[in-house]
Amino acid sequence: MTGARSLRVGLTQWHATRDVEANVEHALAAIRGCAAEEAQLVVLPENGLMLGSNAEMREAAFSEGGDPHLDRIAEAARDNEVVVVVGGLKNRTDAGTFNSALVYDRSGHLAGRYDKIHLFDARIGGQSFEASSVEQGGAHPVIVDVDGVAVGLTICYDVRFPELYRALALGGAEVILVPAAFTRITGDAHWEVLLRSRAIESGAYVVASATVHGDGDEPDAFETWGHALAVGPWGEVLADLGEEPFATKVLELDLEKVGAVRDRLPVLRGVRPDAYGSKIHRSTIAGSATT
Repeated sequence: MTGARSLRVGLTQWHATRDVEANVEHALAAIRGCAAEEAQLVVLPENGLMLGSNAEMREAAFSEGGDPHLDRIAEAARDNEVVVVVGGLKNRTDAGTFNSALVYDRSGHLAGRYDKIHLFDARIGGQSFEASSVEQGGAHPVIVDVDGVAVGLTICYDVRFPELYRALALGGAEVILVPAAFTRITGDAHWEVLLRSRAIESGAYVVASATVHGDGDEPDAFETWGHALAVGPWGEVLADLGEEPFATKVLELDLEKVGAVRDRLPVLRGVRPDAYGSKIHRSTIAGSATT
């Protein structure tokens, strides 16, 4: 691909549990494995470092400043000379607790952070997921530059809000990350179609690392779907990690295809926010008289 713009991205998946030490070992193995295949960017799943109930995850919240587990991730980024996105974790800060995606550069420095905007308040399969009871929502979208490529950051439930992805695409994002811990029920029904839709609407690559359900010494707090996906800007599935308990795949994303798709279907140039923001006009059609 001499002369072409590209980005080598590591898609990852594993069975995350409440055992932080074991989860961190999975993360380190994923980083090393992807780096060995010359990945420039490795994307770890949401809650990949600790998957429990919301209350358990808040109690075990990490801190981006000086957390020993995150220090190991930062060291792995530095030692393997790769950019690492910790896809989403409970992040305790002076301003409160957020679900944050943390970006570590090749020097192991914290180079970016996205706080999940849309919090997962839902009832699925008899379980109540009230994320807003344990974390705060983020305030704005985030794009980071990785080797000259604009990469948009989102997390899991964000995928149900297309306006966020449109904003990232209009802001120049060519690759959009969706690290997730999608529930097994909603994943089976919606996961692939949502990711493909966001890629098509944005004319961008979508890379969605994921946690997956599995067998362990204790039941999962909730079962997650797996099927970490990478989707091209035309909406084609480039990789699906299925339900493997640990898997990685490095993909070379051809950024020339993003421009080609956006030229072919210039959707972003046709966006008219002024029209959408105006008052909706309604008409009433009278029903037919009956006898």
